[in-house]
Amino acid sequence: MPDKSMGPGLEKKRREPPTTANASHRQRNAKRVKMDDARTILSQASDKALNQNGELDVSAFVKARGFEIKAMETSMGASRKVLSSRAFQQVPNELRRRTASHNVKKVPKRLRSRAARERKEDNTPTVTSRRRKPTPHMRLRLETAGKLQKLHARQKKKRAEAKEQKSAETNPKLSAASAPPIRRLKKNALSKPDEPPSNFRKRQKHKCWLPTHIYHAKRAHMTEPKHSLWRFAIPLSPTEKTYRKTHRAGSLRGCVAWDTSYMSMIQIEGVEASLLSLLRGIGVHEDALTGKKAAKWRNGTRSWQGWVRERDCQEKWIAKVDIVWCTQPESSPATESLPSTSEKAKRKCFLHIHPSAFLQLWTELLKVAKMQRPPVMVEDLRFEIGSIELTGPGSTESLVGALEPFKAIDGDSTKDVSAKVWSSFGSVTNPSCLPANAILSFNVSDPRLHYPPRTIKQSTSGSANDELLQLLASWPPDTTQISPSIFDRTARLTASRLLPSQKAINRRKGDAIPGEYPATAPNDPQIPILLMATRSSTAGSQGSWVLLLPWKCVLPVWYHIMHYPLSTGGNPRFGGLEETRQIAFEQRTPWFPGDFPGTRAGWEWELMECAKRKAEWEKRPKGKKVAWESLDLGRGRKGEIGRGWACDWEYLFNPAPLPDPPTASQGTTTDASTNNQQPSKSTDAAPEIPKPQATATANQLHLIHHIPLPHSSTILSSPDHSPSTSQHALTTIHLTLLSRGNPTACARIYRLPTTSPHLLIQWLTLANSTLHPPPKTRQTPTSFISTSNRNNRVLAALPRNESHPLRTQQTELSLLQNPPPSPTDAQQVVQPGNPSYPSVPDREDLIGFVTTGNFDLGQGRASAIGCVAIDKIARGERHQQKGLGSGNGNGDEGGEGDEDEEAWKHVKESERMLGKKVVERLCVVRDAGVTVGRLAKWELV
Repeated sequence: MPDKSMGPGLEKKRREPPTTANASHRQRNAKRVKMDDARTILSQASDKALNQNGELDVSAFVKARGFEIKAMETSMGASRKVLSSRAFQQVPNELRRRTASHNVKKVPKRLRSRAARERKEDNTPTVTSRRRKPTPHMRLRLETAGKLQKLHARQKKKRAEAKEQKSAETNPKLSAASAPPIRRLKKNALSKPDEPPSNFRKRQKHKCWLPTHIYHAKRAHMTEPKHSLWRFAIPLSPTEKTYRKTHRAGSLRGCVAWDTSYMSMIQIEGVEASLLSLLRGIGVHEDALTGKKAAKWRNGTRSWQGWVRERDCQEKWIAKVDIVWCTQPESSPATESLPSTSEKAKRKCFLHIHPSAFLQLWTELLKVAKMQRPPVMVEDLRFEIGSIELTGPGSTESLVGALEPFKAIDGDSTKDVSAKVWSSFGSVTNPSCLPANAILSFNVSDPRLHYPPRTIKQSTSGSANDELLQLLASWPPDTTQISPSIFDRTARLTASRLLPSQKAINRRKGDAIPGEYPATAPNDPQIPILLMATRSSTAGSQGSWVLLLPWKCVLPVWYHIMHYPLSTGGNPRFGGLEETRQIAFEQRTPWFPGDFPGTRAGWEWELMECAKRKAEWEKRPKGKKVAWESLDLGRGRKGEIGRGWACDWEYLFNPAPLPDPPTASQGTTTDASTNNQQPSKSTDAAPEIPKPQATATANQLHLIHHIPLPHSSTILSSPDHSPSTSQHALTTIHLTLLSRGNPTACARIYRLPTTSPHLLIQWLTLANSTLHPPPKTRQTPTSFISTSNRNNRVLAALPRNESHPLRTQQTELSLLQNPPPSPTDAQQVVQPGNPSYPSVPDREDLIGFVTTGNFDLGQGRASAIGCVAIDKIARGERHQQKGLGSGNGNGDEGGEGDEDEEAWKHVKESERMLGKKVVERLCVVRDAGVTVGRLAKWELV
């Protein structure tokens, strides 16, 4: 607007900054007006085309129409430019930068011509790196680069002279004979990674890089250099926002891939009887070792996933492992005549385990292997075999496009049936539809020879789908699976050493026919792979593929998968450790080791996370940190239960004695004599949390152990289980909140109150109103109200006893608006903040903690995964079976003593309305530092 102080007709050259909240609204209106003006087409009235007598003047009419056509063309050109976006604004979201460059070469090829045209029209100045005047710092870098180039040239010249002296190396036929000897792998000893290149050697002193480290280091947040995870540099999460994208790619469209080469691989070799005895010693179920259902697993056509434990302490479960047997070669008369203890009768097994539990399992395997007769050899293959994991609807398609079975020079495909079956899986959208724990093993060619990848053709006809269903039902690899080459160390090392350089690959591509891939050469490597299809424990969830292949062959396959164009659009996404936890959380699957604090690996993970949360809490200023000691839990209870920044398992099994309620003079201070030290005067220090009793020694903490799902379900279902076996046992559960709320890690999990019948009545009433909400009353539209008012005037004039259609309609409308109360209708749901909302149970009812919690995009509601004490759950169920009124008031074993019988009758009536099984699976979840508890139902996972 013109400024009045500057005189009429004068305006400011620059706009004033917005000073009110409606400034952005005015700017949007200005844009809208500008767009409307550009889209307005001027027209001329038809009256001017008529003469004075009303006759049509053709020349005037044509001029008028010509004016309108010119106005339309002008409007089209103006509207095209008024709000058009530039080429740099059409870049995909993942390629955008905060400070975008105006260099045309830095945009995708499809936009370069448009960007060049816009730059020419706007006269945008651009600077080319070759013509840029170097700064002092850049000049120093250029001088250093020049020195390095000269040094590299001298070294290259020396290598060329040394190569000319060795005539044998110049002959490609004799080059294979002069290859370095295969390093012998030590039995029953830990392996070491290969020595990295000199330019990366200092960065891998205390850790090892994954094969795809450089790819992830440019695109993801990595572990800190001095704080590696399991002695690996592991990607944590992509740098861009990926939470919703990962959910869509993992369940709806696309796929997510992880480089899981940090997973540990162990090979055991020996006679089959010794291997079975060894697996029995580490806790593999007897049905899997001798049962008929596991015959396919022992034959090497299926994988097995389950828990293993320590031999001497059967309560100490280690972790979940994947075990794969090597398929027995076809027997011949020569091999059948050999004794069972010969080399021909030996078999091999792969054990795929998480790196956090590798050392514990390795120690147990060495101990049990020495007890076998004949002995079993244990080998560490951590840096020889890598792995890639994929999940999502497009995971199978991307793998089929990347893994092309190796073909001989004559063009005939390999005789392996798995390779022939694999080529027909392009249209499979869920690996769970394959046979359970299916295995495919064959050799593939170098993926770089088929780069860039092309979308495979998928057949959508009915006959093709019928053939695929018949193939999945019959599954020929069960009867024709050959011995996988990946079990042979010579085959693995040969494939790694025969990988050509990228320069040789590019040379072969240049010699090939345009549009065609290079032909197969005699020296092309045959990469041995092994594919495992796994299913999720949740029905309807996406399965996953686990690809095992040589360590040095991971990077070529990874690039091909990442750049594969999916038929649904886009490319596969890569994930880090956070995405692994997210996918497992959405599939209701606990993540190891974070959700298993009862194991040694899970305990170490919890200690590490606890230290991080405590450091984050301590660095906050006093006004922004939670005061744990002053937290009001209601009914005169002060202070957080245990340490607020941790899942305090020590406190769960060894609770501190209840302190006396503080008086007005004492406030919330703690007596210094109880801790034999003076209270800290610093307000920023951690508050004094009630510590466990003196009996909570390190030996008792060592008793905390985990019990997996089949065994925990058996313990809870048996009415007469011994408390001694489950006194310090933890099990993992999945929590689903019945109302609002979003639980996070370290949230407290309570069972329903067992010490106060009145508090139990309040929680049962809230559960009844939440699970059985009252029907919502429909609001009557305004038209109905006006019509009913008019009908009331008509009915007022009629006799009361006379029937009329309007009287019947009015009665039906009143019933719809105000239905009669039903005895089964529940009360209104009480929301937090209401004085009648129940307070959280006492500390005696604490049964566990939440280890992972968030909003589940798959379910559309909040959920969590936590761990609870089995003994406390079982005792809570016994309380409910006894009516909760037979306790003696001593801690967990009863109520408050002499309670009112009417209250207990009300409790039993509420339990009868809800159902016994529903009440047994109810619990209360409260976030650390929060006073409000939320109802949730739990289930074992």
